[in-house]
Formats: sequence, C-alpha cells, structure tokens
Amino acid sequence: MRKEEVLRLPSMPAAGPSYPAGPYRFIDREYMVITYETDPDIVRDQLPEPLEPVETPLVHYEWIKMPDSSGFGSYTESGVVIACRYRGEEMNFVAQMYLDDDPPIAAGREIWGFPKKYAHPKLEIVKDTLVGTLAYSNQLVAMGTMGYKHETMAGNGERTTRTLSKTQVNLKLVPGVDGSAEICQLVAYNLTDIAVKGSWLGPGRLHLVPHVNAPVADLPVRRIIGAHHFIADLTLPYGRVVFDYNKEGRG
Repeated sequence: MRKEEVLRLPSMPAAGPSYPAGPYRFIDREYMVITYETDPDIVRDQLPEPLEPVETPLVHYEWIKMPDSSGFGSYTESGVVIACRYRGEEMNFVAQMYLDDDPPIAAGREIWGFPKKYAHPKLEIVKDTLVGTLAYSNQLVAMGTMGYKHETMAGNGERTTRTLSKTQVNLKLVPGVDGSAEICQLVAYNLTDIAVKGSWLGPGRLHLVPHVNAPVADLPVRRIIGAHHFIADLTLPYGRVVFDYNKEGRG
C-alpha cells in the first residue's frame, strides 16, 4: 500500500474501514427532546472551560432514532446536551451520548469528539405516548415520556430548523501513544441541508437513575420546561476546532 493510498483511507482498519468518508446524510431522523432545569453548580462543574453557563441552567435530554443514515445504517441514540455560551455565542455542549451501533460510535469519537458509548436506547410509540428508554448493561438509566402529537407547531418548521441549526460543541480528547492528551480540543459543528417533516410539542416527563458508567442522573431534574418531538432530514458535515487546549495552554 502506497503512502498516498494510506492517506486516502477514511478510517481504520485499512482492510475494512469502520466508516466511509463524509459528510453524512440522515433521512427521517426522529427526535424526542425533553428540556429541564437543573442545578447551576453542577452545570458549571460539567462544562469544560472556556465554555460558560447560561443564566438558566438548561439541559436537553435527547432520544434520536436514525433509520436511514449514510455509512452508518439504522440505529438509535440517547444523550445529554447542556446549554452554554462561548465567546458570546449561544451553543449546546454535548456531554454524554449512548447508542447501539459501532460505526457511528467510532466515527463520532474520532472525527468530531462526540462522547459516545455503547448502550441500548429505544424510542417508540406506546398507545398514546412517545416513550424513550436507555439501558446500560441491562440496567435502566433513563426513561422519558411525552404525549403523542398533542400540539402541532405552527409555521413551516422555521423554529425547529433554528433548533437544529444551533452550533453544537464537543470536547474531543484523543490520547497519544504515551498516554498524554495528544488531541484536546473543543470542536464545533452545525447541521446543514435541514428539511423538517413534522414537529410537535406536548407534556413530558423524565426519570433518571444513577449509574456509574452512564451518569445521566448527575444532572438532576429540577423542573421540566417542555418536550419537543420532530422528524427531519439533515446532513452532518465535518467540524471545526474552536479551542485547542494544548496550544492555548502554552506560554
């Protein structure tokens, strides 16, 4: 294998790459997002500097069903997103993610620094209720419920598009061969080519169970703000480095 061929590989292993080159298109991506207030001191502890908390300590707990994902197949994801601010811009910090498919775990961690771990999330309709669950090592660690399609959002999907277009930021940490943080960055990205197919509001509830390896309950629910269910097509492009801890930490 020539050097130029090595450099063209999309991912490891060379004999059978874990995922193809991006960007990545998602069709009929379905979300249930339950937004709640938590403790401001815990948010401050969870946000890596130089990210700053916003005035109201908001957490968005997400379930995302992805039945048609280019290069990744079909899978479901669940995770914790914390509202924050960076250099005056409102962003969302992706703090924890759990999913049931190896290629997006590998790609998410290696390219954008998504904090992905293997677990078993599920999003389904049970009679009149949209239900999300997350099991880690056969133990239930999260359950969210929402009234199914109680209120259709007015307009042409602009509010949902703005929600999806908001800048997301991850802490990307990749150890070097000596164990040090060879890559330690804040990586930002924005979803593109968004087509909202449906969007609904409704009452929601969220139950979190403490677990050492899936610590979603470390951000306790103090007050439910609301629940949002929506379906969209979108593209996940490559990201950009907005802060490099190794470079900024040098004199």
